[in-house]
Amino acid sequence: MKRRNFLSAFFATLPLLISARKLAAVSPGRTKEQVDVINAGIGGNTTLDLLERIEKDCLIHNPDLTILMVGTNDMNSRKYIPIMQYEKNLREIIRKILKSKSNIVLMNLLPVYEPYLFTRHDPAFYNPEGHKERLAQMNLLIEKIAGEYQLSFLDIHRVFEKIGNIGLDKSSLIKNMENSNVADGLHPTDDGYRVIGLLVHQHLKYNKMPASKIVCFGDSITHGDGGTNGNSYPAYLKKLLS
Repeated sequence: MKRRNFLSAFFATLPLLISARKLAAVSPGRTKEQVDVINAGIGGNTTLDLLERIEKDCLIHNPDLTILMVGTNDMNSRKYIPIMQYEKNLREIIRKILKSKSNIVLMNLLPVYEPYLFTRHDPAFYNPEGHKERLAQMNLLIEKIAGEYQLSFLDIHRVFEKIGNIGLDKSSLIKNMENSNVADGLHPTDDGYRVIGLLVHQHLKYNKMPASKIVCFGDSITHGDGGTNGNSYPAYLKKLLS
């Protein structure tokens, strides 16, 4: 219920909040507790990759909050990991982070523009369930695991599905030929990253989650254009928390 209340509040204020160009100009002049945001996203990573580097890229920083988003490559890439193994890996990642005394915000997977996706993968790659059903199963599993471990869950899929205009229009929050000159269909645009950063910020604020050191742990959707100074959701989150 708390998640739904947060999203209802977010959608209610969205017309005022989603001025993405204005968000880019957020002033850091206000006096706040210093927050350290670390972008620990690496393109092409699966849950197995995150397990292999969790010590050196996440736990070594002793974060009090880890924002975790992983699964896009598990279900879409040549390093495909079946959902049962994905679940096992994700649970192990979560256990390791919780053991380090870090809180977790667990995010689900974004919607995609399937026609572009199918230029990289034969639709048969998603047999027998098909891409849409595989994505739905992954997101149901992520939410279920969040509930079992009593993690803070952030449904970014729902937000992008509702406001993202996923498709061929220039206004799409997922990259396409019109807005990025690439037949991508999978990764957020700059405005898409701003929306994720804003959504995470509002989620932390609404749920009163204190965090002085945050590690954003994941794949290319976390990495964005790199670091916490480029076009990535960790970069926009850092601006909003500064």
